[in-house]
Amino acid sequence: MAQVLPETTDLNGFDDLFPFRRFASLEKLIQFWRDRAASNSKANAAIAKEVLAHLDDAPELTGAEVSLEDLRRHPELLELMMTAVFPPARQDNIIASAFVPFALHSFYSTRPFDELKILEKFLHHMNIQGSKVGIEEIMRLKAMSAYRQIASAIYDLTVEQPLDLVIDLADEETGLNEYYKIIIDPEFVSIITPSSIPELSETNRRRLLADPLNLELWMDILPPEYFEFHGFVVMTAVDVTQQEVLSRLKNDLLLKDSLSGEENLNRLQSHIRDLLSRPNLHLGIIALDRCRCGSVGGARALGRSLLLQSDLPECENWHESYYAEIIQSGGQIHVEDLEKGTKDTAFEQRLRKLGFRNIYLSALIKKDEVVGVLELASTNCCDIGPMQSLQLKEITSLLSTAVNRSLEEQEDRVQAIIKKQYTAIHPVVEWKFREAALSRLLSENSAEQGEVEGIVFKNVHPLYGMSDIRGSSELRSTAIKDDLTEQLGLALAVIVEASVSKPRPSLDELGYRLSKHIEDLVAGTRAGDEHALILLLQTEVEPLFDRLQAYSPAVADKVDVYRNALDEKLGVIYKKRKAFEDSVSAVNDTISRFLDEREEEAQAMVPHYFEKFKTDGVEYNIYAGAALLESGEFDELDLKNLKLWQLTSMAGVVWEMNKLRPQLEIPLETAHLVLVQSVPLSIRFRIDEKKFDVDGAYNIRYEIVKKRIDKVRIDGTDERLTQPGMIAIVYSQEQEGEEYTRYLDYLQAAGYIEPGVEYLQLEQLQGVYGLKALRVKVAENKPVANLDLKESDDMELVVESSSSQSEEIKSS
Repeated sequence: MAQVLPETTDLNGFDDLFPFRRFASLEKLIQFWRDRAASNSKANAAIAKEVLAHLDDAPELTGAEVSLEDLRRHPELLELMMTAVFPPARQDNIIASAFVPFALHSFYSTRPFDELKILEKFLHHMNIQGSKVGIEEIMRLKAMSAYRQIASAIYDLTVEQPLDLVIDLADEETGLNEYYKIIIDPEFVSIITPSSIPELSETNRRRLLADPLNLELWMDILPPEYFEFHGFVVMTAVDVTQQEVLSRLKNDLLLKDSLSGEENLNRLQSHIRDLLSRPNLHLGIIALDRCRCGSVGGARALGRSLLLQSDLPECENWHESYYAEIIQSGGQIHVEDLEKGTKDTAFEQRLRKLGFRNIYLSALIKKDEVVGVLELASTNCCDIGPMQSLQLKEITSLLSTAVNRSLEEQEDRVQAIIKKQYTAIHPVVEWKFREAALSRLLSENSAEQGEVEGIVFKNVHPLYGMSDIRGSSELRSTAIKDDLTEQLGLALAVIVEASVSKPRPSLDELGYRLSKHIEDLVAGTRAGDEHALILLLQTEVEPLFDRLQAYSPAVADKVDVYRNALDEKLGVIYKKRKAFEDSVSAVNDTISRFLDEREEEAQAMVPHYFEKFKTDGVEYNIYAGAALLESGEFDELDLKNLKLWQLTSMAGVVWEMNKLRPQLEIPLETAHLVLVQSVPLSIRFRIDEKKFDVDGAYNIRYEIVKKRIDKVRIDGTDERLTQPGMIAIVYSQEQEGEEYTRYLDYLQAAGYIEPGVEYLQLEQLQGVYGLKALRVKVAENKPVANLDLKESDDMELVVESSSSQSEEIKSS
């Protein structure tokens, strides 16, 4: 029955810190029985009158303040009264207890609550989303909960509950963990105001809502001495093991090294044991070499494998094994008893030798490719059956992603080793790496071994260009929102049709929630919460469809419409997002392919280092100079040719995009930018990152500017520098602007750009000052004849072009 805790150090510490006065009281419960005694139901009234008759013999329980000692003296009466809170028929199924408000003193609890030792766990193993908290933090949380009740009951001010309280209970015999969400119900609590309460001005209301977790602010505006809590709260523990374990699995699998190391694998194994309530399960994961599709020859343990203890067993008929079956079919299989299984290759024999009777194998699939195998085995027969297989479906999807990520990381390491040991990074600088490798080899053969020689190129000229998809982040968010809104709308149509066929309050409530989510999405107030809505659909809505479609043919039709709209692989509507991502890929591929073609021409003209990156658009770096070339032959004419090549290539990208845009599902626009850096700099090959980077503190400014100019605005305005169909040239020194003005004059005459050059001052960026820009509009059509940048006459024309633009830029 009741569990009354003795005073402990922890409790006393909590009581000392809590700012409000609170008292145990049964007044609201007694009022319930009085109302019941006056009801028209004779049966209910008779029971209530009997309760009140017993209560007449215990007047000490009727006051506004009741001591725990008085409650202890009347256990039978208390149990009778509490039937209003905990119906006797459900006593053995409810995990609940009655407490003094905001105090950890339980005076009545159900049997499951006592057996699970919920109160003890709540006190000693308090978890809030997995983080341990101390007495002082518990006090703050309780005090804020008290203020939320005050705000709602007295000031009509709604403050949302910030976090759920979850505790974990470990079974001492099996070691399995169960997770319970703690729900506190204040229905039987009254807030008493011994004196006149403070007024709450509109300004203070806004302050409290703006900072709902600032306890000091609340105590200053609403001093706790004005409020007392009388009554009792009901603490209920709800089993959330399934949801909590899946959440922890997802979080663990997001970690970079989630599938490596014994500790990580043991944690995943523990989660799966908790999920399935199977303490004897053993976990293994096999990754498959992508170069050996459909074969176990390239199999390797990823962290740990049940089959691959030290090596793969010799097995001539491996293709007859359970492993081969699921790798080739891409499915899953569970064998209730290996001793009675239909397959008996060396693989199954090894598992039996290890003591396993029951196994579950599932192919891990990513992009229609089997990337690995999930192994689960038990020493007990039939531990994993069809029901457990269904529970594991979501886990296999998560593991597929994690295994695929691990394989991609492995491939990166393999390529890094290949590049380190066998190939150079870029043909232009291969000679330098060969020199360094030969120097290292000679030092290793000598008595004195030296360190790895650094690869540095001094006095090189950088050219940076970027073609960025305009507004890609907003477009991606809109696509996600539109798909989700459509899916919610189709789900709502099913619920509405089902409610019409068979009205049910639960369907009305679910329909209301779906409608509210749709309204929030359309209004833009649910940004970043897409995963929670997908989870709602997959866990609360879709599981109802099999039952609802039996209501009527109309409901069945709505269910079919919903299911047919889902992407077969993803299980969600993926129309607008696919259209957007396909359009982004088309833009990136078109620009990248065009630059690759132009890059071949540029390399033939002037050998240089070139690298490009795809994001939402394409950006590239060019480094040119005598230091990069083994011949050392490089002059100003070569550099000017590259600069003109860059500008004409940018114009070419604009024309390529003009041709592509009508073919795109989403008509994306691109903006184009060139960054000018006339002062040569040094670049160093970073061995740890396997790439070139600028060297020296002074040169770092160039990298900072590159990272910050994509969204730079014109000084004094809200206008972005980069605009579709235009090329922006960012510079900082006056002679740079003069030089590029000459180039633009030439390109205008050649028909690459429209007449007119904008001379712009740019806003100050963090750590970067004094940036300026030239901006021109690319011509609608290509010129009849392309520039031949290899002809020196063209360059002479550029160099000797009129200086009127130079004078204009000086004045600007």
